[in-house]
Amino acid sequence: MAQNEQSSPPLSPRHWPMWAALAVMWLGAQLPWSLQRGLGHVIGRLAPALARDRHRAARVNLKLCFPDMPGEQREQLLRDSFDALGVGLFEFARAWWGRGQPMRRQAQVEGVEILKGFQQQGRGVLLVSGHFMTLEMCGRLMCDYAPLSGMYRRHGNPVFEWAVKRGRMRYAQHMFTNEEIRGAVRHLKKGGFLWYAPDQDMRGKDTVFAPFFGMPAATITATHQLARLTGCAVVPYFHRREGGRYILRIGEALADFPSDDATADSARVNAQIEAMVREAPEQYLWIHRRFKRQPEGRSHFYD
Repeated sequence: MAQNEQSSPPLSPRHWPMWAALAVMWLGAQLPWSLQRGLGHVIGRLAPALARDRHRAARVNLKLCFPDMPGEQREQLLRDSFDALGVGLFEFARAWWGRGQPMRRQAQVEGVEILKGFQQQGRGVLLVSGHFMTLEMCGRLMCDYAPLSGMYRRHGNPVFEWAVKRGRMRYAQHMFTNEEIRGAVRHLKKGGFLWYAPDQDMRGKDTVFAPFFGMPAATITATHQLARLTGCAVVPYFHRREGGRYILRIGEALADFPSDDATADSARVNAQIEAMVREAPEQYLWIHRRFKRQPEGRSHFYD
């Protein structure tokens, strides 16, 4: 099946509850942006009580990554991160199923000429970013300036997988799961642009431990491997929200990448993502258990 095609939606009765949940999300995506932001702040204040394990994981991550930050300041950052998470839920839904305005009017985009230069050369580009609350909305906005495709991990629920992929295909050129490596390689070899976020602890043999905020972090080596297989440029992609405005910035391609050392390359990628996080720490997805594996085995940080 071509990447921009989809099978029929799963409609059996056992999937009806998820369809009902998606209907609520779709309705939420149609609300005015000002109302979405207001409701998002409310959800952000309620979320710590509703997702205690994730709240605790976020607190642990912040303590590990900012050990020298005063406790009160770190707790404020924790609260701000859940506030951003609540707003981010509406950003995700709006990116998939809503209107792109007024976001387009308030988007500030920098570095598009870097992408155009590689496009003129016919060279593929791997845009490396992190898991921020703004990733879906900023991905949609960037598609106004460059023909982006995405790489993602398939969702376990078939209804959600079908609906979200359909939503993303409204603006993305292609969507590749992390199992569709051959398709992603072909896309890059043909000069395509591929967005990818390698900053989660994913089990598998192709991982190394590389520093992230001074901590060993299990890091997938796919950035190194894709660059080695395709000769693509690896370009950092920064994005954040400032009030109601979105800042999107394409950085300079990583020089002499890839090297012969997958661990060193993964450390360079982590350093880029860390720089992105430091620009907007409250908008990063701290609820992920980023350090659950350590070189000596499973950590007890989140116990």
